[in-house]
Amino acid sequence: QVQLLESGGGLVQAGGSLRLSCAASGSIFSINLMGWYRQAPEKQRELVATITMTGSTNYPDSMKGRFTISTDNFKNTVYLQMNSLKPEDTAVYYCYVRRPNSSHWGQGTQVTVSS
Repeated sequence: QVQLLESGGGLVQAGGSLRLSCAASGSIFSINLMGWYRQAPEKQRELVATITMTGSTNYPDSMKGRFTISTDNFKNTVYLQMNSLKPEDTAVYYCYVRRPNSSHWGQGTQVTVSS
């Protein structure tokens, strides 16, 4: 089993920055991808960023240049640095990890950006 705990969310004004962290515990061996998704009220969960074991990153166009994903060499933590935040970034942000035969989600951390 893998347990994920997100932290770093909160309230920030437009243009500000936040850094989210996700700590993984349990059966964390053989993780090959880590990432972040978000879900706003009455909207579907959407991709924010992913990073693979080889270091490849993936961002939607709306996040490119503003968000940066990183890990501590896939030991147990994945980060999301968010800059130039906009009100439309308001959502619950979920940590995600992938293993060869399973996927795991955190409980989410709320990010609220005021205008």
